[in-house]
Amino acid sequence: MYKIIGADGNEYGPISADQLRQWIAEGRANAQTKVQPEGSTEWKTLGTLAEFADVFAGTTPPPTVVAIDTQRWAEEVLARDYRIEIGNCISRGWKLVKSDFWLLVGASAVAMVIISGGFIPLVGLILTGPMMGGLYALYLKKIRGQSASLGNAFTGFSVAFGSLLGAYLVSGLLTFLGVLLCLVPGIYLGISWMFALPLVIDKKMGFWQAMELSRKVITKHWWSMFGFVIVTALLGLLGLLACCVGVFVAAATSVAALMYAYEDIFGAQRASIATRPVSIT
Repeated sequence: MYKIIGADGNEYGPISADQLRQWIAEGRANAQTKVQPEGSTEWKTLGTLAEFADVFAGTTPPPTVVAIDTQRWAEEVLARDYRIEIGNCISRGWKLVKSDFWLLVGASAVAMVIISGGFIPLVGLILTGPMMGGLYALYLKKIRGQSASLGNAFTGFSVAFGSLLGAYLVSGLLTFLGVLLCLVPGIYLGISWMFALPLVIDKKMGFWQAMELSRKVITKHWWSMFGFVIVTALLGLLGLLACCVGVFVAAATSVAALMYAYEDIFGAQRASIATRPVSIT
């Protein structure tokens, strides 16, 4: 049995060798596809497994994509400047929601229900990070013009679960301590780590590396991001005043706007990013 990482970055399986051979024949997998044999904790390229050598024998391997080292990519992100256009992000977010209303509003509503954990605090603490990571992944797919379904909203539970959980718990705890010690540090940290979960699910970064990159990038224009949060909070208030459904629509629009801001800042060089951990110093 085998697990594979698909072209969309999601994990599939376990599947049998015969099923995997069929996927190769259908073009759904190739020699560069990442695969994890049962009983192994290591991901390898499919072409390196001896049991599939006959499948690729005599074939011309696909062109190799030169991966960008995530350390270098992170340094480039930190080196360049950006602008957060709040109104533009909100406008694009609303257009995205309208383009696939029931999927995005429905996914946001499901996420809100799951995050509540049946109003059991411990359950909510465990589910929020992975659930929000998956929701962000769904919105990024829509923004990037990729096919998406409700199932994508749950990818945080199968991809980078530990890092998403760690990012949510650690950032939440440190923000809470900052509020207790002095309100200002808590607010600063809470805003600064807003892109930690998207970086974990999108770039496959470790939770601390994602938190640090998010903090350093947002610090450049912290007040703009603070204004972004205020505007989306007011949007949520308007949704609450409208009706219950309005809350879900406002939430979906806010998430879409945040992901547009994320894409504007981090998405310029997203192609072929290497997935090994980053050390942000």
